[in-house]
Amino acid sequence: MTQDDIECREPLWREIPFEDPGEAARRFAGSRHFTFLDSALASERLGRFSCIACDPVETIGAEDFSNLAPRLKSHALRHIPDLPPFQGGFAGYVAYEFGRELEAQIKAHAPAANIPALMLHAYDVVLAFDTLARRAFVISTGYPETDEAKRLARAETRMAEMTARLARPKTATDGPRSIANWTSNFARPAYEEAILKTVEYILAGDIFQANISQRFSSPIPDGFDPFAFYMALRQRNAATFAAFLDYGDVVIASASPERLFAFDGVTAEARPIKGTVRRDADPIRDSALKQELMASRKDRAENVMIVDLLRNDLSRVCDPGTVEVPVLCGLETYATVHHLVSSVTGRLSAGHSAVDLLAACFPGGSITGAPKIRAVEIIAETEKRPRDIYCGSIGFIGFSGRSDFNICIRTVLFHDGVASFGGGGGITAKSEPGPEYEETITKVSRILDVFGAAVPA
Repeated sequence: MTQDDIECREPLWREIPFEDPGEAARRFAGSRHFTFLDSALASERLGRFSCIACDPVETIGAEDFSNLAPRLKSHALRHIPDLPPFQGGFAGYVAYEFGRELEAQIKAHAPAANIPALMLHAYDVVLAFDTLARRAFVISTGYPETDEAKRLARAETRMAEMTARLARPKTATDGPRSIANWTSNFARPAYEEAILKTVEYILAGDIFQANISQRFSSPIPDGFDPFAFYMALRQRNAATFAAFLDYGDVVIASASPERLFAFDGVTAEARPIKGTVRRDADPIRDSALKQELMASRKDRAENVMIVDLLRNDLSRVCDPGTVEVPVLCGLETYATVHHLVSSVTGRLSAGHSAVDLLAACFPGGSITGAPKIRAVEIIAETEKRPRDIYCGSIGFIGFSGRSDFNICIRTVLFHDGVASFGGGGGITAKSEPGPEYEETITKVSRILDVFGAAVPA
């Protein structure tokens, strides 16, 4: 397809009455391969857009990843300005262990046999929400038709079908969502010993930093409702890059505050989080904690190391001299924590696409460490099991080339009768085992709270 073809081909769209995306999602819960990309924490730059999609045309797995870019190129559509960025395309998740497929040198655990390492669905029609402008749209691509008349006819039909579904009754979201009896793959002494061992690697010159996590799990009780859990989570721990995916055997509820990367057609941006302190109910103490975090040499050093790693990752696919750091160690505040967050940007080189960008950046440096390949090896040795969805990514690559992926922290996996989630932190030469353990608990405290559970002993 030529550039002229792309310029004259675009999705069909229609504006519809606005409602909160979470309320609209109630009508689609339980649909086949239901995807809800949810900017539940509204902000002008980061939490503005949400989308809902289901009943995909096809699915790309890890074995088909090399076919993703050609599919997107052969069905490319012009981006419609002033509409939300996802205007149809592929959306879903990339598990942490998919990094093995992208980098031959990575020696990590094999992905769990019954959890696909990658699942991206082709959605030909989406509901898209601009929560800042309070506008909503149905956007329909006509995929996979290539004949223009047939594509437009299919787009009209699918738009009508999606619009009709909005008239359905909402799914109840008051089902059981409590899970107790959580256990970790690390007892506290073992986790603290793992921190000391990681510091030894750093002092020996193996690495500068590694992200070490613990994994919490519990059996899912009969009648448990993951969607009800997610709706409570989005209310009590609203996040900029949240998501709920129901893919049958794999169900994911994410309240992630972290972006792996976004691509607007010209510029790529990564937003690594490194440096965390808990919130406090007392405003004076809370303000003091923020100041302590911003003044922390250890936390700033941790953040800067990962910024350097991401500058390198982006440089693999961006024009020379265009990779910049507009924000270094900026402060962001969420329901239970304050974070130091940086922004790294670059102009994507001609001949590279969002698929190349994903391959260059995945897995995110903030949840591996630096240098990345050796850090991943130490993580595998220390954690002794696959991370699965935790520290992977959820997001989309559109037919317009736009893309946005989160990093799956504050994320729960429901699979094979077990619920699980992880909590970790970046370990540097200055890390102390006790505070590092407490940081992991701070990060997962709201998830446990929504489950109605106490911190595991």
